[in-house]
Amino acid sequence: MQNRITTLFGIEVPIIQAGMIWASGWRLASAVSNAGGLGLIGAGSMYPEVLREHIQKCQQATEKPFGVNVPMLYPDIDKLMEIIVKLKIKIVFTSAGNPKTWTNYLKENGVTVVHVVSSVKFALKAQEAGVDAVVAEGFEAGGHNGRDETTTLTLIPAVREKINIPLIAAGGIATGSAMLAVMILGADGVQVGSRFVASEEASSHPLFKEKVVEAGEGDTHLTLKELAPVRLLKNKFYNDVQSAYEQGYGVEELKNLLGRARAKRGMFEGDLEEGELEIGQVSSLIHDIKPAAKILSDMMQEFNDAKERMSDL
Repeated sequence: MQNRITTLFGIEVPIIQAGMIWASGWRLASAVSNAGGLGLIGAGSMYPEVLREHIQKCQQATEKPFGVNVPMLYPDIDKLMEIIVKLKIKIVFTSAGNPKTWTNYLKENGVTVVHVVSSVKFALKAQEAGVDAVVAEGFEAGGHNGRDETTTLTLIPAVREKINIPLIAAGGIATGSAMLAVMILGADGVQVGSRFVASEEASSHPLFKEKVVEAGEGDTHLTLKELAPVRLLKNKFYNDVQSAYEQGYGVEELKNLLGRARAKRGMFEGDLEEGELEIGQVSSLIHDIKPAAKILSDMMQEFNDAKERMSDL
């Protein structure tokens, strides 16, 4: 399948695996890339030297394109960018910050730059900053999210109407049918997160993966907007947050409740009660843990089947 996204990245199918914290290490990224998609290493949960190790191992595990996702709020982002350039990474996805900060530097070093946004306003700012493509991520998505609560079905055509660079849809996409839907709305490809959390190669804890598979409709909720909006599976920590709201906690009190390394505790270490369990609404449609290559092949089969159904109409 060839279009603007497969051509931009040099991949076979327009499916990008999201660079999720505590889930997207070199094993997952290389598995997705080897299967024809674009794998991303999630640098947000890595110290600089850990990122270096993951990049080098990924380079050994695949000869196909892969990239790195870098949240702009990372405290040592200059060190991450230095490693990325030195190790000749050719694709970087940036998020959670101003794309103007690093886009020129990366492009001057031969890097294709993609920025993640949650609104038309920020999509336009990313295009003006010179990025090569944008990921527009709807309210359904897991992890940190936009404050506007714009759903993917609304966000994609709104962004497509205003920008002319390639557009990647994210948020609530775990099936080939959903992939076809957002591409009909104007996306050139999709970024998939939650479905790859429940993959064999994801570095997230096995207990967290099982929790994702068990999730049903309504088991996630967007909360902590005063700090940074995040979609969580409901557990004891989530209930503590809701109780804090009922008691009128302010920003500082919420920060104290959140503490440090709460996401690592839940998603990487497997503390299903006190940890932060970030996942998307689409977790209710994820029923098994399987290899990343199988996820890609199943999505493309579903995509083609859905196209045939639409042709029949």
